[in-house]
Parts: sequence; structure tokens; C-alpha cells
Amino acid sequence: MGGQASPRYLQIVAELRRRIETGELAPGDRVPSTREITRQWGVAMATATKALSELRREGMVRAVPGVGTVVAAPSRPVRAARPAAAARPGGPADAPSVQAALTLGRIVETAVTVADTEGLAAVSMRRVAAELGVATMSLYRHVADKDGLLTQMMDRVMAEHPLPANPSACWREAIELAARQLWGLFRRHPWLAPALSVTRPQMIASALPYSEWTLATLHAHGLDLQSAFTAHLTLLNYTRGIAVSLEAEREAEAHSGLDSEEWMDVQGPALLAILATGRFPALSRLATAGYDLDLDALFEFGLQRLLDGLAPLIDEGSADC
Repeated sequence: MGGQASPRYLQIVAELRRRIETGELAPGDRVPSTREITRQWGVAMATATKALSELRREGMVRAVPGVGTVVAAPSRPVRAARPAAAARPGGPADAPSVQAALTLGRIVETAVTVADTEGLAAVSMRRVAAELGVATMSLYRHVADKDGLLTQMMDRVMAEHPLPANPSACWREAIELAARQLWGLFRRHPWLAPALSVTRPQMIASALPYSEWTLATLHAHGLDLQSAFTAHLTLLNYTRGIAVSLEAEREAEAHSGLDSEEWMDVQGPALLAILATGRFPALSRLATAGYDLDLDALFEFGLQRLLDGLAPLIDEGSADC
């Protein structure tokens, strides 16, 4: 009597695992989405989601915002160095050579890499120590705690692309440049926007040039310092507010196995049932025409409207170009 067939989702997992292990799918390559799996294997969306979730649990794939689910890079050899990596506070010290090689720069770079690839929630002192192959207590010689590490991480990434030495003489061009550069930083590091606080701002040296740039530009074109700084905070929080969706989407995709389009496909029948009541005619027409949510376009649209609102406050003699 033959053995019982394995569940359908495990068969899909086995096939995708084979493609990854043979190199047919290399690190960074996009694996079939849940929608593609349902089409190729003729299974339900729930089965496709379960298959990708299992591959993610095994560490073979990971979610990348704006890209989808891709093959994860092979684990680095340092992961095998568990005795040093898993050392608890108060445990055996690292060898002198390891201590000498450990620097604040390496610690921060490693933490940023973890946050970029897996999200801010994956960053901990223990995890960073594990990546570096050192005892957790070794990190505390260079950084006070996780909050201090986070501040160093934000300072590092915001310093990657400094603003030009001199802003444009056109106030609008100058503000656009700073806002778009900040948006680009949030795009490259999805964890950065939710980590930044507006009500309790962290002391990040490399963030101060953004404040100075906007404040000085608007003040030079007629706004008093109080109004100019209020405008700066409005622009900052607008940009940050949209960018918060980047990290949230990454986490949602990791948990559900569905990208944003696939999630909307699942929600579609429920939405159409509500719209069929006739209570929302404008939304019904929009649903029929379709709407492509593009965060870059959304950011740009809002930025221009905010600048339109600032324009009447600017000196009449100032060129917005």
C-alpha cells in the first residue's frame, strides 16, 4: 500500500526549494508570487500563501518592499559561531583580537544591514552580536543600549547622501530637493521613518542639515522663523507619514505572504459587495475604472500641494522657478 501523498502546499515548497538549492533561482531572484503559484499549480490562494510562509520560516526567502518575495542570501559562516554569538551578559569575554576588531562603525553597519533586510523589529543587541560573532556584552563597550544604537543607525544612514553645500536661489526648487532626498532615504531604509520621532526628536547630527536647509530657505524668502520651522515640521511629517507605510507593508507581506496587489485581490469580493448597495457611487465608479496606488506619485502629488499652500506666504519678489 503506497504512502499518503504530502499536502499540496508542501509539494510546492519542495519544488521551489529544489529550484533554490540547484541555483535555478539565485539569491535575490524573485520567487513566484501567491498569484503566480495559484495559476501554475492550480491551488487556492490560502495554499499558495502557506507555501511561501513555510519557505520564509525556513529562511529560504524573504519579502522585499516594492519587489516581492525573493530568494534569501545563504547564511553567513558567522551564524555557526553560536558559542560566542549567544553569549549572555556576564558570560566569557571575547578574545583580545576580536575585541580589537570590534568598532562602533562595524556594530552600526551590521545593525543597519539587519534592519534593511529584515526590519527594525529584528534588531537587538543580541542579534547584532550574533552577526558579528562576539559576546553581547562586547557591544556595550561601544554603545550604551539599543536606543543609543538606533540613534547611531539613523545618524549613519542620513549622512549617506548629504545635501548640497548651497541651496538653489529658487525657494521651491530648494525645498523640493530636500524633501525628495529625504523620501529617497526612507525608500532605501524602510525602518527609518517609523524610527524617527517628531514629538520627541532624537539628537541626530546628520538630520540637522535638513532642518537648517528648510528653515534658512523659507526665512530668507519672507517667513518668520516660527512659521518657517512649522512649515519644516509639516513637510517632514508629511514625507515621514507616507514612508511609514513602507515598513508596515514589509511586515504585513512577511506575515501574510501576500503583496499589496494580492491582498487587494483577496479583499475584492467583500469590497464589491459593499459597493453593490449603491451607497457609494463615486467609489463604485473608481473601482470600475481601477486605481493604481503608487507611493512615489502620492508623495509627489502631496508635496506639490503643500508647496502651493506655502507660496502665498513667500515674498512676492522671490522666484519659485
